[in-house]
Amino acid sequence: MTTKLEALELALKNALGEGAAITVALGEVTVVVKASEYLASMRTLRDDPALRFQELVDLCGVDYSSYGEGTWDGLRFAVVSHLLSIEHNWRVRVRVFCPDDDMPLVDSVTSIWRNANWFEREAFDLFGILFEGHGDLRRILTDYGFIGHPFRKDFPISGYVEMRYDPEQKRVIYQPVTIEPRENIPRVIREETYGMK
Repeated sequence: MTTKLEALELALKNALGEGAAITVALGEVTVVVKASEYLASMRTLRDDPALRFQELVDLCGVDYSSYGEGTWDGLRFAVVSHLLSIEHNWRVRVRVFCPDDDMPLVDSVTSIWRNANWFEREAFDLFGILFEGHGDLRRILTDYGFIGHPFRKDFPISGYVEMRYDPEQKRVIYQPVTIEPRENIPRVIREETYGMK
């Protein structure tokens, strides 16, 4: 571990205390916080003078249902944020697991970083993660009539419906998916000299 990472890890431990699990791997620092402490921890990361993570670089949802070849036995959904401290030139990853798999819900951080608005809308749209306190939580990438959340591991690859233009009705219509399952046959190479060079 480099001196810079050691200093960051120490500053995080001092600021967040025992409520956060801090790991350092591959030159990156990851902080895992409980959902009940998420908003307060994020505010501390921004406001603590020893940290000053003023920039929210990214926020995304994660579905761990098939993580580790299906051996994962923890909570299914998580929200992962990447923060940047310009003052100290530090980066940190913050992960919070949603306590309920049936209704994934965590606090919104839009009151801390305004740019979280679109990131949280994207996580809601694609994963179905709800953000308590978000002022405008609606779909951002899929259709308003879209059913389901396409980045969930249990969402079918072909989807549920397809849309096409109907010349008789002179409009775009939705209909059940008509894709037939295909059987892929591997290509067999029959050249006698293949691989001999």
